[in-house]
Amino acid sequence: MKMFGLDTNVLVRFLLMDDPEQAECAKRIIDEALIAGEPVAVALLAILETEWVLRSCAKLEKKAIITTFRMLLESRDLRIEHEESLEEALYLYENNNSDFADCLMAIRYKRSGCTAMLTFDRKAATIPGVLLLPPKAP
Repeated sequence: MKMFGLDTNVLVRFLLMDDPEQAECAKRIIDEALIAGEPVAVALLAILETEWVLRSCAKLEKKAIITTFRMLLESRDLRIEHEESLEEALYLYENNNSDFADCLMAIRYKRSGCTAMLTFDRKAATIPGVLLLPPKAP
């Protein structure tokens, strides 16, 4: 059985349908794989880049991004790398003012056995398990 991994641009075209030709190609390839019973993989890096595109380029609100990612998580046909980490990061992102990337990093560090994620970012330090480093002493 073969399995395809999606690049960020394929995932974005599939989600946004903002380029008719590429969107149709992405949809066709994904549909064909699913019909053939072949799983489609999505890396956490592709999720991270997709969040940036959805927020920065497509100008989607936080709630819409969370809804989009939850839709991906609910799909039985997608194999999302470290799916449980994405679920936890989305929970943090939804219930915190921190950036999605910081939420995802904090969860991945936690799951890899780190005691804490260290940061200079005050907003990121509001995430459980993230420690704010003090500024340099004068």
